[in-house]
Order: sequence, then C-alpha cells, then structure tokens
Amino acid sequence: MNLILKALDRQAQVCPQAIALAGLGVEISYAQLPARIDSLALRMAAGHGPVGLLMENSPAWALIDLAAMQARRPLLPLPQYFSDRQLRHALMSAGVAELITDDPGRILRIMGSRVGLNDGEDLRIGGQECRWLRLCDIAPVRLPGDTAKITFTSGTTGEPRGVCLSQAHMQQVAASLGQVAAARAEDRHLALLPLATLLENIGGLHVPLLNGARTELLPAVELGLTGSSGVDVSRLLVAMRRVRPSSLILVPQLLKALVRAAGNGARPPDSLRFVAVGGASLAPQLVEQAVKLGLPVHEGYGLSECASVLSLNPLGRQRPGSVGKPLPHVRLKFAGDGEILIEDSPFLGYLGESRSPQRAYASGDLGYLDTDGYLYLSGRKKSMFVTAFGRNVAPEWIEEELMAQPDIAQAAVFGEARPWNVAVLQPAPGAARQCVDQVLALANAHLPDYARVAAWVSADAPFSPANGQLTPNGRLRRDAIQGAYGRRLEQLYSTTHC
Repeated sequence: MNLILKALDRQAQVCPQAIALAGLGVEISYAQLPARIDSLALRMAAGHGPVGLLMENSPAWALIDLAAMQARRPLLPLPQYFSDRQLRHALMSAGVAELITDDPGRILRIMGSRVGLNDGEDLRIGGQECRWLRLCDIAPVRLPGDTAKITFTSGTTGEPRGVCLSQAHMQQVAASLGQVAAARAEDRHLALLPLATLLENIGGLHVPLLNGARTELLPAVELGLTGSSGVDVSRLLVAMRRVRPSSLILVPQLLKALVRAAGNGARPPDSLRFVAVGGASLAPQLVEQAVKLGLPVHEGYGLSECASVLSLNPLGRQRPGSVGKPLPHVRLKFAGDGEILIEDSPFLGYLGESRSPQRAYASGDLGYLDTDGYLYLSGRKKSMFVTAFGRNVAPEWIEEELMAQPDIAQAAVFGEARPWNVAVLQPAPGAARQCVDQVLALANAHLPDYARVAAWVSADAPFSPANGQLTPNGRLRRDAIQGAYGRRLEQLYSTTHC
C-alpha cells in the first residue's frame, strides 16, 4: 500500500482531531482526510492518463495530489509562474486530457478550442471553487511504467523538460527527509514555495503528512509573494508570526530577504526549528549570519531527477559551506573531473525519450565529500569558464561572495577567454551604485586576482523565471542573461582599463 496513504489511515486512528491541512479558512483533520481523498479519487479513477493541476497553494491542491495517488493517476503539477508557452508545452507533451484549475480563463486562453467547455465540471474541493476541464484533440503520450508524477525541470533554456517519477521513489525521499530533519507530529510547516515545486510538494506536504504534522497552505498574496520572485517581507513576517511555523523551505533569495529584515530588527518567530534552503548555491557567510539572527538554516541539494533532494544538513549538525550529508538512501560517486554521479538513480525517464536512464545519473554539478561525509559543491560543469590566462573559474563561487554583500541582491559573472571578469548585478533595494562599488571592492579583496570582478552593469530587472533569466529553483540561466546584456558587457572590455 502507498506509504503516505497508509500513514494517513494510521493518523486518523491515533490522532483523529489533529489538523493535517489548513488554509483559506479551512481546517481538515486527519479523521476527515481519508473520506475526502476517497471521494475525489473515485472521480479520478474513471479516467485515463495524467491529470493536470494548475492551482494556488491550498488544502484543495493537497487533496488532489493525494487523490491522484490513491486513484493511481499520474499527476502533472503546473507552476503558475510558467509562461503561457511553457504551460501549453507541458500539457501537450504530457498528453494531458483532464485538468483541474482555479484559473479556467487562463487555460482557455492558452489552449483555445482544445478546451471542451461543455464537458467541464465545477467542483468544490477543500472549501475551494475550481473547475475540472477536459481538453480535446490531445494526443495520448506513452509514459514509463509506474509514473506517478511528472515534474518539469527548468533546464538551461526556456523549454522545460518532463521528468517521470514513481511513487516509491518520492516516498523514499520523503521518509529520508523526515529522518534527517527529525520530523515530529508537533511540527507546523508553512509552505512558502508553490506546491507545484517538487521540493515543497515532497518536503512541505508529504513529510508532514507522514509524521502526523500540520501543513499551512496559504495563497501567495497572504504571504507577500508575487510572481516568481517578488516578496513583501513585512507581509511575509506577519504571516509567519500568525502561523508560528516550526519549519520552512526557502530558496536563497527568500533567505536573503529574511536575513536582511532580521538584521534590521524584524526577526522571525522563535517557533522555527528547521529551515531548509536549496535550489541554488549559498554563501557560507549568509548561512552563518542567518543562524546568528535566529534562522536555523539547513542547506541542502537536489535534482528533479532524484525526486528533489539528495543531501541535507542534519538537525543540530549543520556545516556552513556544505550542502549536507547524502540522504540515507542515496549513494554518490564522482567522475574524474569531479562531476557528481548518483548511483542507481531510480527516476523513470524523460517525456518523449525512449531510452532508459543510466544507472549512474550524471548530475552536471561538480563537488566532493569531506572526510566526515559532507558534500560540497564546486559549481556547474557547463558554467565553468577558462580565462585568457588559462584559469578555470566556477562563477557560482564568485557570485556567492558577491551576494553575501548586503547591497548586492543578484549576480551573474562572466569571463570566458577574457583577461578579467565582468558581472551583471542587481543592486539590493535602495542601494546606490556607489554603495555597490564599495561592497564589490570588499568582495574582491577576499578573492584571488583571477576571480575578481573588474567591472559591472546593472540589471534592468531582477533575474526571474518570468523573464527567462532564472530557473524556478533559483539557478541562473546564463545564456539568457548573456543574451540580454552581452553587448553592454562587451563594451566594458573596451571602456574599462585594468
């Protein structure tokens, strides 16, 4: 039997009145969950193929996710920050003929005549109004056997790639995460990332449910979050103080915003005991600063192909600069160039590709294990560049140093075949160019000469998934950034003398 559904049945017997899901004025107890899941799963079992899900975070989202598990229907969670083109691509390439959404107008705009409006059905799930749409003329797609969820990676280009995962694989990750984080029934998790993000889906929903805990699922507007990168920290802190969560999952930009606020006196609630951070590299100084300000940060690392998490700093044994120890079920090895290889990677394959994944999955990341078994990342294999003086440079390392400075919000560094490096910088709100120049000089003082940034241009807007310059989990899309700023960066080499 499904490990998560079995845990829900057990919790319904042991602690029936405990709240499992809350949000939008709705509270659903563990005693109420099984019947609600059964009712929705019965509807799903009548259909075939994957079910699409495009909704804000809410108890309804969680119920649909759990019902798909029970009905054994593959689920395709769709991030709302995907562009219309990306949404259409995801729906078509996965062969989705049924979709549940709280935004039917957007689907009508994207899919046009393929939306069978007369075949749609209005539903009330978990106290929320939504619509079950049927899409016409969608070619069925053959999925790998045992596919339970399709998650679209951001990749390095604007076209996302569908990863097929089994329920057994995702359950294994959830169980390992709960063990490393010492999850308990008294926990209260506040979901800040979209549940369509695999990391939040597994870490913020499945882990609490496995352990009889409570997950708070609030719409982005209540959390002060807009789009894929906007954040109103004051509103976010109000929500955190009201909910008093014991755990959060953050991407680096959210952590930096909270650290900046805490440094100005707006401290997070003292209820927090575990804050997981992943998606992109973090400067060790930022982690240390966060811990000093009362944020119990535990950095981790993962990939969609590995059901979101591979390693995590254990509770009470954090090591700044490291992305933690491999989860109990994970086995790593390293290629000659330092690339991290995941042994016996159990992901099922990519949509549209007939070949099976290799037993040792090549991550594309460079790293190493220390003598205590902690994993360290050295950079992305594809983003490494070689300077005109023949020095190999991992730009992530430099970018970490730059973004550890309070006046630099985002940084992208370039220097392939050049005598010195340049950067596109997004200053922190209110930071003048002179302030950025000063903190850049401070960062350069800690870097060797070949890694220093000699000149920079200011970003026109923050890097974000919306403008194609950031992946949903916080990694830079370097080709897109270089395409947008290449001419200005080129001018720096002709106008700056170093």
